[in-house]
Amino acid sequence: MPGRNIPLVTDQIYHVLNRGVAAQPIFLSKTEYLRAIQTIFYYQNQKTSLRYSLFLRLPVKEREEFLNKLKAEKKFLVEILAFCLMPNHFHLLLRQLQDNGISIFMSNVANSYTRYFNTKQKRIGPLFQGKFRAVRVETDNQLLHLSRYIHLNPYSSYVTKTLDGTENYSYSSFPEYLCPEKPSNCTKKIILHNFKDVLSYKKFVFDQADYQRKLQEIKHLALEE
Repeated sequence: MPGRNIPLVTDQIYHVLNRGVAAQPIFLSKTEYLRAIQTIFYYQNQKTSLRYSLFLRLPVKEREEFLNKLKAEKKFLVEILAFCLMPNHFHLLLRQLQDNGISIFMSNVANSYTRYFNTKQKRIGPLFQGKFRAVRVETDNQLLHLSRYIHLNPYSSYVTKTLDGTENYSYSSFPEYLCPEKPSNCTKKIILHNFKDVLSYKKFVFDQADYQRKLQEIKHLALEE
C-alpha cells in the first residue's frame, strides 16, 4: 500500500483505511472486533492519560469515573462519522478536530490493537500494512456516497449475504444510523441532515447495493487476471 502523501487539515473530513499485512486477517473473532471498536472510541479522546489496556484493569467504578471525566471535557482528536471493520481491513470516516489529530489517533489505535492482537494470537511484528491511507472528502455529495460505500462494504464483499444481514452488521456504524433512539458513538447528523428521515437514508444506501457488489466482483476479476 502506498504511503500517504497528502496533508491532514484540521476541520476537514477524510476517508481513512488500512488493511492487514499482505491482506491477512486482523479480526479473527467477535472479541477482537469489539476490542477494536472500543479502542477506536477510547482514543478518539484527546487526553487519554492511560493506555487502554491499563484502563481496562481499573475497577469498574474507577473506569466509569474516568470515562465520565473524558466525556465532560469534550476534547477530541477526531470526530467519527462512520466506520466499518472487515476481516482484513477497516474504513473510518473522520473529521480532524486538532492539528495532527488523525495521525495521533491512528497511531494510538494501531499500536494498542496490535499489542492486544499479537499477545492474544502469540505473534510478533507489524499487523497493519504500512501507513494508513487517507482521502479528503471535498463535497457533500462525495461524503454521502462514501458513507454508503462504507456501510455497504460487508454486503459488497459477501461478508453478509443479505441486506438484512448488512443492516444488522455489528462491526459497522450502519445499525447506529438506523436506530436513532439508541445511544450512538458516531456523529451522524452531518450525513443524516441530508435526508428526510432514517428510512430515506436506508433506501439511499440499499438502492446501490447490487451495483456496488457487482463493481466489487469486477475488481476481483481484474486482480486475478
